[in-house]
Amino acid sequence: MRDHSDLQSMNERSLAQQAAVRRATFSPAEEKILRPFSIWEISHFMFDVPADTLRKKLADDPSLPQGSVEEDGRQRWFSLQEINELRRRLRFRGKSLLPHRPTGRAMRVAVSNFKGGVGKTVVAQHLANAAALDGYRVLVIDFDPQATMTHSMGLTEVKEWNTVWGIMCRDLCREADRIAAAYDDPADCPYPTADELPEDVQSIGAQRIQDFIQKTAWPTIDIIPSCANAAFVEFASAQYRAMHKAWSFFGCVSRYLDELPEDQYDLIIFDCPPAIGYQSLNAAFAADILYIPSGPGYWEYDSTTSFLGQLGDALEDISDGFAKVAEDAGIRLPKRFDDVRLLMTRFEQSNPLHVAMMDAFRNVFGADVCKHAIEMTRAVEQSGRFQQSVYEQDYRQMTRETWKRARQSFDSAYDEFKEVVLRAWEAKNTKEEVEA
Repeated sequence: MRDHSDLQSMNERSLAQQAAVRRATFSPAEEKILRPFSIWEISHFMFDVPADTLRKKLADDPSLPQGSVEEDGRQRWFSLQEINELRRRLRFRGKSLLPHRPTGRAMRVAVSNFKGGVGKTVVAQHLANAAALDGYRVLVIDFDPQATMTHSMGLTEVKEWNTVWGIMCRDLCREADRIAAAYDDPADCPYPTADELPEDVQSIGAQRIQDFIQKTAWPTIDIIPSCANAAFVEFASAQYRAMHKAWSFFGCVSRYLDELPEDQYDLIIFDCPPAIGYQSLNAAFAADILYIPSGPGYWEYDSTTSFLGQLGDALEDISDGFAKVAEDAGIRLPKRFDDVRLLMTRFEQSNPLHVAMMDAFRNVFGADVCKHAIEMTRAVEQSGRFQQSVYEQDYRQMTRETWKRARQSFDSAYDEFKEVVLRAWEAKNTKEEVEA
């Protein structure tokens, strides 16, 4: 017979192994450090100019970042900070290297599906990394208590009150006081005010807006992290709903993000849990675009079908059952996404079953299926094993062609993602201008 102590013992052994992996993967201090990038990578994958042209620009202007030269003297390597300075200062054929950013607040993308193993975190991580290398400022929100995204970003010590759970507690306190203030006499309000909520909720709710945001190894990627204890948010949220029935629990994260300065980030990417619950519903309501990764097998197709149905039903139930609560909170129902896309992951072009499943997806979902799938390569397999994206992996640690193929697969998916985001962003701005 085995009880909780056995589970705790297994957890301790696994934590020890995690520490060993981090020591081998990160720096000796177990701190993840972003590697530098070579002129070959910068010219070929980021600036799209000949390497010799970039070298000449650097030679002509010594005030530009010059990177560092390895002992053999054959290659220069640049930090992302240096690359971003080059973006700001260089022009090629009169063209700026800065990425296009429409006006208004950051666009929000939820990467979600409740089937485990379809690559939600891999997709979210690589999209965030690709966007950062493209010059965008990114905020990642880890909604998943498994905290894989958090760990991949180099964070290991996270307190539950700094997660989405803390954001929901903060929102409950603020909404409780707003709702009470709407009554001519707050004493007539049938719901508790913030100071009548449990002390732990009040304590967590007292945090400031920026307290939840943590730095990562990437200078232009921040994260709102997760941790195992954040799984309690599903139970806690049910309790909070019971004590305050006028609380629009599904709008917490959206309200929080609305408080951020419009120009603090360009993209906000959500890594969602493999479930439909309070956290995933918050992600859905906060998102402008829904990205749904799916593997190339029948079980993934089956699960994706169920996910679409259950998420649709949940959003319909909220629209029908919480219409008055949403209206009072200024939330428009039904929830509408600017776009919904399905992305095939772990795809092998040489596998006839994968090709058949891709055809089946496109037959059913049409243009909603992304044109570019994420291919399964050795570099992709290693990204999960070593908690490093393809962008973080040093191509010198494998054959350059293997790394290049994986990078091109993710670059193609990112380019399509960027096109979807910018199209929705411009359309949103046009709509707001018309309404104004």
